[in-house]
Amino acid sequence: MTPYARRGVHGQTVEALARRILGGRIPEGATLDLVALQSELDVSLTALRESLKVLAAKGMVDARQKRGTFVRARADWNLLDADVLRWQFEDAGLATDADRTLLRNLAEVRDIVEPAAVRLAAERRTDTDLAALDAALEAMAEHGGDPGQAVAADLAFHRALLSATHNELLQRMEMVIEPGLAHRDRIVHSHPHSEDPVPAHRAVLDAVRERDAQAAETAMRALLVQSGRDLDRIDGPDVPGSDDVKGTGGK
Repeated sequence: MTPYARRGVHGQTVEALARRILGGRIPEGATLDLVALQSELDVSLTALRESLKVLAAKGMVDARQKRGTFVRARADWNLLDADVLRWQFEDAGLATDADRTLLRNLAEVRDIVEPAAVRLAAERRTDTDLAALDAALEAMAEHGGDPGQAVAADLAFHRALLSATHNELLQRMEMVIEPGLAHRDRIVHSHPHSEDPVPAHRAVLDAVRERDAQAAETAMRALLVQSGRDLDRIDGPDVPGSDDVKGTGGK
């Protein structure tokens, strides 16, 4: 996944505006005061307009004569865009219902995609695919105590699984799955009481190695359930919606 460039005034302006819209600080339907935003963000009007073009391409804003630039309805936003997903998750926690809803939505996508994908991976994997999975699992075991390294290893494992399907469209699903997976991982791997993810991942890899599609799917479903337990344990059983957060990533 190649995220939108964060460096430079242009990238910073795009992200600042996107987060305000996604967080509701600039609500749907609001008309933007470009002069005020230019002053507040300390950017040129040209930089501001170029940044708004990026958000317009993602369905978040539009411009009309006599109305100016305004925030479109959420239903028009490209929520599957990799940047939009990343912006939503990057500063999120489990503190709000909106955060939990987003995690549940991603969990449902993963519950649909990954068990089916791993069946294809078991049938189609090559020695190169197995080498990538082995390397990711080894890194996961070695860096389990380092949250940053653990997140990177987990993402590499799931990316390698999608790659092993040798289906170009499924491989692109990493752009949808990875932001939620990374967010979930940052929460879980920073918590001292989460379950060890290595055995569950090893079970998936062993089944893929043996070309056992049914065992691979079963192992993946067990891995997703363990992911849900980790988040439930962190978020607490009495938080509304916490029982629904299953399979939200990073295991």
